[in-house]
Amino acid sequence: MKKDDLESIRMQIEEKDRAIVSLLNDRARLSIEAGRIKNRQKMDVYDQVQEHRVMETLVRVSNGPLTEPALRAVYREIFSVSRALQAPLTVACLGPKASFSHVACLAHFGSQAKISPTKTIGQVFEEVEKGHVSFGVVPVENSAEGSVRMTIGRLAATPLKICAEIFVRISHCLMSAAEHMEQIDRVYSHPQALAQCHAWLAAHLPQASLLETDSTAGAVLRAREDTHAAAIGSKMAAQTYALPLLAEGIEDHPSNTTRFLVMGKGASARTGNDKTSILFGTPHVPGALYTALGVFATANINLLRIESYPARDCPWEYFFFVDFAGHVQDATVARCLEEMKKRTAFLKVSGSYPRGEEPA
Repeated sequence: MKKDDLESIRMQIEEKDRAIVSLLNDRARLSIEAGRIKNRQKMDVYDQVQEHRVMETLVRVSNGPLTEPALRAVYREIFSVSRALQAPLTVACLGPKASFSHVACLAHFGSQAKISPTKTIGQVFEEVEKGHVSFGVVPVENSAEGSVRMTIGRLAATPLKICAEIFVRISHCLMSAAEHMEQIDRVYSHPQALAQCHAWLAAHLPQASLLETDSTAGAVLRAREDTHAAAIGSKMAAQTYALPLLAEGIEDHPSNTTRFLVMGKGASARTGNDKTSILFGTPHVPGALYTALGVFATANINLLRIESYPARDCPWEYFFFVDFAGHVQDATVARCLEEMKKRTAFLKVSGSYPRGEEPA
């Protein structure tokens, strides 16, 4: 390519950039006006269903070469800026900054959300329940290690609803102030992260003690001051807290993914591509679980996940956490749930929400 050709292309790009900036400002002015209307009608700034519809439309009409993930990333930030122009959006998550929950918040709400880190999953629920923040983000399951029981336990008791789900590809890094791995005799991290890297740790750091922390980012803070310790966390955490990376991609399963839930006080409307989560208990009689779940088979509703959990106050009794395709506003789903009420000891709908985008 000749230099003159490159300069011509750069001039065309500059012209497009100017047009994009002008259109973005036009969009921002419309967002501000939409915010005034929402305020008068006492509507929430964050409308997950509307954003989902807009995003799906944009993906459908785009003819490339911009990839779908790239398009979603661009508009995630546009949505984030638009919300910030209307009113501050506050979100609690398991922290501190650069934990994987923080990464999930950024992936869903964008960089303009005001994120408040907490020390425990329980505190995330409390911050939303007390109205200190608008939403909370909590991990609920990992593709390799299964469910996060603290989250399931809180779902059983909270009045909050699941508003959305976020899937985050988890790539773990080992970071330390030590110059060589032979110097490391302690590894800090969240118990889920330690479990997800169990084989790698056994092979590369068999001499090290594994010490649990409340979060992966908290582990980085612990290890930063100890030249004989290391932490397992995100690459963002290493960069945020200036702790050198010793190894990347140390998770035992390359497809390692964690699903997070967005918790809030309001319910999400139907989009047509939704998921519903319920908790229920059954009478202590033979065939009770089969009887309860049979309504889904009869209605041809796809069960996406089912797990049992011990009831804390009743030894050797269990409740069940189920995800299935559909929304409580669907007539078929509504009929199923009404029938389930007759066949269960208790039934709680934790939320109906748009299905999240799972990593390829």
